[in-house]
Amino acid sequence: MDAQTFTVRALSGDAILPWLDAVAELRMTVFREWPYLYAGDVGYEGDYLSPYGRSARSVLVLAMAGDAVIGASTGLPLADEDPAFQRPFIDLDVAIERVFHFGESIVLPQWRGQGIGHRFFDLRQAHARALAGFDMTAFAAVDRAEQDPRRPPNHRDNEVFWRKRGYVRQPGITMLLRWNEIDVGDVPHPMTFWTRPVEAGP
Repeated sequence: MDAQTFTVRALSGDAILPWLDAVAELRMTVFREWPYLYAGDVGYEGDYLSPYGRSARSVLVLAMAGDAVIGASTGLPLADEDPAFQRPFIDLDVAIERVFHFGESIVLPQWRGQGIGHRFFDLRQAHARALAGFDMTAFAAVDRAEQDPRRPPNHRDNEVFWRKRGYVRQPGITMLLRWNEIDVGDVPHPMTFWTRPVEAGP
């Protein structure tokens, strides 16, 4: 697929509001895949995305093919996030005002491998630096057992990509996040945070 057929742009604050429904639809599509196995729920999406709509310092990075949203990535100050994401840092006496939290980074399967994921991280990291006052960026990823029989054959996870971006997995910073899992139901899922200093390069 021609890499020139998509564009990537960053929006912030109120400018993201008209796009939240499209982000919700994309999340419900992409997160059905391993490892999240998310059975999409419009009500859940509204609750999950609402902090991004309220925060004046949030960022939404969109990948577009014409008028279609083919990828999306979000971020906001951890202090503006849901308390469930704040608690692991508060418990470790980390000042949440100094942490910029990254939400999802999702791309439709047919558009992967063209550098969109790198652009998502570049633009969110640049946003956090431009705001100033943040020591680190952080995101949480679901933990799945290597032997889970639902793991697709030859699945490639994102850990190598994240490490190349300068992120370090923090086994001591964990949380439980509930969502409706396919064939399982509404259950809590273990998540582990990855972090990187804001002052690190692009």
